[in-house]
Amino acid sequence: MHFYRSLGPIRAITFDLDDTLYDNADVIRRTGQESIRFLQEYHPALRDFQSDDFQNLRQTLLEREPDIYHDVTEWRRRAAELAMLERGLSAAEAKDGAKAAMENFAHWRSQITITEETHQTLAALAEKVPLAAITNGNAEPHRFGLDRYFSFILRAGPHGRAKPFDDMYHLAAQKLNLPVHEILHVGDDLTTDVAGSIRCGMQACWINLREGSLTQIGDARLLPHIEISRLASLSALL
Repeated sequence: MHFYRSLGPIRAITFDLDDTLYDNADVIRRTGQESIRFLQEYHPALRDFQSDDFQNLRQTLLEREPDIYHDVTEWRRRAAELAMLERGLSAAEAKDGAKAAMENFAHWRSQITITEETHQTLAALAEKVPLAAITNGNAEPHRFGLDRYFSFILRAGPHGRAKPFDDMYHLAAQKLNLPVHEILHVGDDLTTDVAGSIRCGMQACWINLREGSLTQIGDARLLPHIEISRLASLSALL
């Protein structure tokens, strides 16, 4: 554990999800593969559909509607729907197909393994202060057993713009009924989590699970209050 700024009182903790509470890389890779396979098998017109085709459709949507970036779930749904429309399916068929594609995506996206240490740490912390999750992603914690520890879960799109914008940070403080400076945000991303939370007035903890160095990482714009390499280290702060 490394301290870079003085810590004040911590009366609640908010957490990023992906690559903070679990390793997300393999999950994303497999989910991407299974999502394309689903589309290929869903309709003969999509049999030759490839990952690059999907990414091109996402880029097309982003250029048309830049704000769609803030809701990755809707962005994906719209891309799946557009893929079907462009391959000749009717609007109704594309709508139903996109819904089915998202149900398949949600299944694979939540095939996440949570370590016993993470469960034990979150359970212990939740006995001392309220915990909440703030995510830009589309993992669904109730599908892999983490929802039980959180008072609430905020997701970019339905609950505001994506981090590092401060919408969800301020909403979390409002829901916790606490001033932002009494909340510690924990995350792996130095821009969305560390810089985002500090700029809105929170305290920030960088969880460095990949042996990175603040002196060598390009997006280290602001120093966190603390750096940890294991989630369990948070127990020493309360």
